[in-house]
Amino acid sequence: MKPDPALEGYFSEAVSWDADRRRQGERTVRLSLGVAAAGWLAVLGLTAALVILMPLKRVEPFVVRVDNTTGVVDVVPVYTGHGTMPETITRYLLTHYVTVCERFNFSTAESDYEECGAFHTAQRNQAWYALWNPENPSSPLNLFKDGTSVRAEVSSVTFFKRASGVTDLAEIRYVKVKRAAGSASEEATHWLATLQYGYAEPSTDAKTRLLNPLGFKVIDFHAEPEVLNEPSAPATAKR
Repeated sequence: MKPDPALEGYFSEAVSWDADRRRQGERTVRLSLGVAAAGWLAVLGLTAALVILMPLKRVEPFVVRVDNTTGVVDVVPVYTGHGTMPETITRYLLTHYVTVCERFNFSTAESDYEECGAFHTAQRNQAWYALWNPENPSSPLNLFKDGTSVRAEVSSVTFFKRASGVTDLAEIRYVKVKRAAGSASEEATHWLATLQYGYAEPSTDAKTRLLNPLGFKVIDFHAEPEVLNEPSAPATAKR
């Protein structure tokens, strides 16, 4: 039996058509894999770029200053923790710290606690937390829970220079005035505090930097009642 030339041509074309379809499918698969690989590479590149740029993303607070006479507006440079602070600024910060941190008023207790914490080193903050812990019987929250208020008034700030030439110690005299709840009378006691301080780079936390823009740090604080000598009575003249 002789093969039919028409059938042979048909079968040959069918085989060629199947081969073309197979090659086209393979090309489609390779193209899809290439597009997918390119997409993953783009995602990985974008992720790497975000990781590299993330440390550069930070909030920089600034102070705008307006001249009362000319109306000229400029931006005050941000302090970066370097350079020597004038004694007048340190004196103000020491006075402010003692005034806020040695007082107690129930209505401002929470904000005073946070503000003082912004001036502390990590070690000093641990002692500060232990003092204010409600489980501590000597905590101001327990001592003055009846509504008693205490205010602090600084009378003098004295600086001391170490033998190495470093000035980081101060002696502060202040008065604590306590008023019992519902009472009009006040009780004043005199106190003497020794304080070690320093300056560091301001915090990157916006809230902490708002409270303490200069990076002023209280390293150690020790206060004790000051004993004042009572004036002696004039001697009676003998006849």
